[in-house]
Amino acid sequence: MKTITIRDLHQKTGKWVRLSAEQGEIHISDRGHPIAKIVPCSAPRPTPYFRQRKLIPAFQQLVKTRTERGGSDGTQVISDDRNGR
Repeated sequence: MKTITIRDLHQKTGKWVRLSAEQGEIHISDRGHPIAKIVPCSAPRPTPYFRQRKLIPAFQQLVKTRTERGGSDGTQVISDDRNGR
């Protein structure tokens, strides 16, 4: 638990709020007497779905060995389609 003065809070509010989110409660005093406290939110941010998913081993291997491969030019395919082949 950290204690700061009201003057410190006034000068660096953002710093103390972020520190509270990381380390917990911060008590604020005025002339040596505690008057308030900053308390972090109790509910943590939910982990995004795509960060918590588990990849199947075959896909993991594909990602590890992925190399850029050249493909055919799409311009020719589009032209053939427009001209009715």
